[in-house]
Amino acid sequence: MKITSWNINSVRLRLPLLEQVIRKVDCDVICLQETKCQDTDYPEQAIADLGYGYQAYRGEKSYNGVAIISRIPLDDIQFEYWAGKEDCRHISAVANGVRIHNFYIPAGGDEPNREINPKFGHKLDFVDEVTSYFAKQKPQKSVMVGDLNIAPLAEDVWSTKQLKNVVSHTDIERENLLQLIEKGGWTDAMRSYFGPDEILYSWWSYRARDYLASNRGRRLDHIFVSNDIASNVSGAEIFSEARGWEKPSDHVPISITLD
Repeated sequence: MKITSWNINSVRLRLPLLEQVIRKVDCDVICLQETKCQDTDYPEQAIADLGYGYQAYRGEKSYNGVAIISRIPLDDIQFEYWAGKEDCRHISAVANGVRIHNFYIPAGGDEPNREINPKFGHKLDFVDEVTSYFAKQKPQKSVMVGDLNIAPLAEDVWSTKQLKNVVSHTDIERENLLQLIEKGGWTDAMRSYFGPDEILYSWWSYRARDYLASNRGRRLDHIFVSNDIASNVSGAEIFSEARGWEKPSDHVPISITLD
């Protein structure tokens, strides 16, 4: 089973790009973040016409929104609210006996100080709650994917020195995400597959005119697998070319294959 995660940054706007991703990546399940539309406006039929007839989605107008689209039947669709807000940042479903959790963790604003930036405090609280949730009920046959908005390792950013005080790579965020992995019973599938020294990015800012020339990326998108199925990961890829398409998302799809 091949599982892809992608912050699409508006599912209606980038429906043609989704079709390209489907054609090129050829995966069984795609988890989308930042769909940015209410459920009444979600393009369910258009996505079904692309071959993904099984869908689970939760959306709100203009912000957030998550969806799981699949060629495989989806069972037991669930979601949780996190950090005291009823926004659409999580959905989960079972495909082929594997529970897939799709998350969109808050970006956290610009200032890495929860006392003066409530958005940063919300982000930290969100990660803490997710950590506690999985620490209490260790996942089995599960996958956690999404735009987690944190690049935890030096090899996940273009300059760990220059970004150490920038939201997404501050020490507290990095430590908290690594704690989520360890305490939650997860394995970082992408990092495990590519190794500790490989430079990996999944996001490039829109501010860079030529994202490839500057290559100032960050790995903000992740796929974790529960420890009991970590050995079943037989492939992984980051589909970087999608960042160079016309009117792209600033994130690119990432995938793993589970045997």
